[in-house]
Amino acid sequence: MDREAQRMVRGRPCKVKIIRKRPPINQFSPRGRIGRPGHTELAFEEFEAIRLSDHTGLPQKDAAAFMGISQQTFSRILRKARIAIAKALVNGETIHITGGRFKLSK
Repeated sequence: MDREAQRMVRGRPCKVKIIRKRPPINQFSPRGRIGRPGHTELAFEEFEAIRLSDHTGLPQKDAAAFMGISQQTFSRILRKARIAIAKALVNGETIHITGGRFKLSK
């Protein structure tokens, strides 16, 4: 059983995160690499955390409130997103933005 399935079976249920809109692209590919590079997946809520914190410069507390989650959860999502992006940059991998547990804000 994978981690996500285990989390669904025991413990608190995962809270749905709120995102403003879907990203304008769903894939980011490196140039200059011959052949097909590997890929790294980035969930929509991870993309939103990067957008809010690093792109718009919101403090984590405000960004977490915007997404309807705690600051600790936001920090965890942001850390995971940064690790995924760093891995893709260092290894020359494609970043696929897909999946996650979220709902679009109105």
